Parts: sequence; C-alpha cells; structure tokens
Amino acid sequence: MAEKANSKVSPERLMQIAFGYAPTLLIEAAVRHRVFDELAGGPKTITELCTATGVSQRGMRIMLNAHVGLELLAVDQQRNYSLTPESREYLVSGAQAYMGGFFKHASSQLMPKWLGLSEIIRTGKPAAAVNQESEGAAFFQKFVEDLYPRSYPAAKRLAEHLNVAAMTKPISVLDLAAGSGVWSITLAEASPHVRVTAVDWADVLPVTKRMAEGHKVADRFRYVAGDLANADFGTGQNIATLGHILHSEGETKSRALLRKTFAAMAPGGTIAIAEFLVNADRTGPANGLVFAVNMLVNTDEGDTFSFEEISAWLREAGFVNPLQLDCPGPSPLVLATRP
Repeated sequence: MAEKANSKVSPERLMQIAFGYAPTLLIEAAVRHRVFDELAGGPKTITELCTATGVSQRGMRIMLNAHVGLELLAVDQQRNYSLTPESREYLVSGAQAYMGGFFKHASSQLMPKWLGLSEIIRTGKPAAAVNQESEGAAFFQKFVEDLYPRSYPAAKRLAEHLNVAAMTKPISVLDLAAGSGVWSITLAEASPHVRVTAVDWADVLPVTKRMAEGHKVADRFRYVAGDLANADFGTGQNIATLGHILHSEGETKSRALLRKTFAAMAPGGTIAIAEFLVNADRTGPANGLVFAVNMLVNTDEGDTFSFEEISAWLREAGFVNPLQLDCPGPSPLVLATRP
C-alpha cells in the first residue's frame, strides 16, 4: 500500500521559491517604466499609466496586479492603483531612502552571473572576481551610487551614536572602499570639523568625488587611489569606516585590513564596520546566508561572517570593546575602539 502523503506538507513554499526571481524583475520593470514615480502624484488607472509611460495595456495590467499581490501597490474598486507606504518610501525616485536604482542593476549585473551557480559551486571559482580591480572597478563604478540610500540610514545612526555634531575639534575620518562616500559624507554633513580621507580604486573615486560635491562637502575630502592592501591610510584617524567590504575581501584579507586600519588610527578612535552578519553557527538569518552565495558567485574568497568572528579579528588587530550598534539596515554595525 502506498504511504499516505503528509497532509501538513505543501508545495506552496517551494513554488514561491521557484519564482523567487520574479519580484526582483517586476520591481525593476516598474522602476524602468516610472510606474512608482507616476503614482507619487496620486492614484491612476491603467489607461492613465499607459498614456504616461508608453507601456502596453496588457503589460501594464498584468504588472500592476502582480505588484498588488506583492503588496507594493494597492487598488480600489474603481481599479485606481496607488502606492503603499513601503513603495512610497523606497521606490519613488528622489526619496531619501530610494532603492529603485539597486533594482535597475538586477538583470544586467547580478542575475547573469548567478545563472552559472551550479558550476560555480562545483569549482568554487566565481563567475567574475569583482573584488579584483581589473574586473571590479567597472562593476562598482556603475553600482555604488545606487547603493547610497541603502546605507544612509545606518550612516546617520553612526553619526548620532558618535555624537559627531557636538565635537568641536578636528575629526579625521578614514573611509575605506569609499564607493558612493555615504559613510564619510554623512559624517561630514553632521559636523564642519570632519576631514575625510577616501580610499578606493582610481576608477571608482570619481563617483565618490561627484557625490561629495553634490552634498556640498567635497572641500573637506582628499582622495587616495589604490587597492586597500597598498594604499596609504595615513595616521591619526579618529573614525574609520568599512562599509560592506569585509565580505568581498574574505577572512585572510579582512584580518590584514583590520590590522592596517588599527595602525592608521589615533588612540580612542572608533572603527565602524557594516556587514551582512550571520549567527555563529550559520543557521541564519537567511539574507546573510544567501549573500554568502553572492560572494561565492562574485569574489574569489568572499563570504559572510558572524559578530563573533569579526570581534575576534578586531581584538587580534588590537582593538577593544567590540559591540553591535542597532541601526536601520540588514544588520547592526560592528564598532570597536583603538585603546
């Protein structure tokens, strides 16, 4: 007799996982067709949105209804579509926390490399090592500006925690792998006493400079081009920021980077690390574990790490009092002090 199926088990979750790529691409499509921007002025019908965007009626109808199912749009009985609080906060261009730019990279920069995941897992070799300047500079040059809003709330929380606005003496900030400059720009906006050394690859620093100019703090920036292993970090730095860089460096390079950063800091200085933290036994959270796969796909040694691991590396480098600072974002910031 055939074994009776477990009535408590359903394939629904696996079906949702099978189409896990769909929400990302749907959001990207809506961003590219300016749907969220058009709805920022108020509810609209399908016809009104088609007229404004040039999208087909069939395409618009199916896309909008999918977004309603994802709870990123709402619709009333007259079939007027409107934003939800979440989409208004994060998917309308010009919003301070705008994430739409991130989704515009999904189909062109992220997903194509993931398509080779089975072979990447077999060999342990990435599709492209974007942590290497030869391959990564062009990638990040296109990407980092759209990451600015994602890190801004955490950078603002860091500035508040350190009470930068109340400091009356010069504050030297070392922004490592500066990218968009979000960490140092936010600190510089908090106090006119902040002076920044921004370190990144030569092809990425023009983005940092443009962003600093746009935020009216560029006169307090100096730029150091080079790989983190070789660039001059200077000395006497009061704050050092490592915004989502350890995961692409991997353990060996990260430990060396923390030792080099320690040597560049003034006594009493604070190091601030943003990462996708996982728990000590690597059973969660899911976003950190999945991001480790992203590092497998995109880097030669990258991974995600736990607070316990990073704390041990910080102590090894000479830092004391590692702690987690709760802030908006995928994980708490990790802070420590140079004694």
